[in-house]
Amino acid sequence: QVQVVESGGGLVQPGGSLTLSCTASGRILSVGTMAWYRQGPGKQRELVASIESGGSTNYTSFAKGRFTISRDNAKRTVVLGMNSLKPEDTANYLCNAMIVVRGQVWAREHWGQGTLVTVSS
Repeated sequence: QVQVVESGGGLVQPGGSLTLSCTASGRILSVGTMAWYRQGPGKQRELVASIESGGSTNYTSFAKGRFTISRDNAKRTVVLGMNSLKPEDTANYLCNAMIVVRGQVWAREHWGQGTLVTVSS
């Protein structure tokens, strides 16, 4: 009924930049908070940044000053701009969205499959 699809990952050199995009589609009534998480090799999944439907943002400490999250409510899209990338930023980046599906009342979490970011020279 609902799909969340990420794009934009790839290989980038240390110090480089990358932009990730995520779009929700399907039988959607409304989209609430959207967020980016990441899971590095052998690590637990961690929050990168989130953005509410009204535009309020929240960043984890490692993302502040380097990453920027934004969204287009009409397109149901969230974008993560990443600058000054480091090898430790290497991870699978996953999109999370709180979505009310048509015919339902409450919002539920929906996850994408992720897009892989590799920072290496």
